[in-house]
Amino acid sequence: MQGVIKAFDPASGEGLVVSDADRSVYALAPGALESSIFQWLRQGQRVVFDLDPEGRATQVRSGAEVDLGLPET
Repeated sequence: MQGVIKAFDPASGEGLVVSDADRSVYALAPGALESSIFQWLRQGQRVVFDLDPEGRATQVRSGAEVDLGLPET
């Protein structure tokens, strides 16, 4: 899925992402940035993400990581 960061708190790692597809808002799962090039996120930043079984955004990454086939960290 693709979306935009609505909010992010770098101290707690909590945040919200809005899906492009249907404008649904998803909370970031704990550790959502662990396998990403991101250390933090900013409001309005475009991201690609997956959903975990609880409906939280996980595996948050840059579109460039996907489109360009950049190696995972």
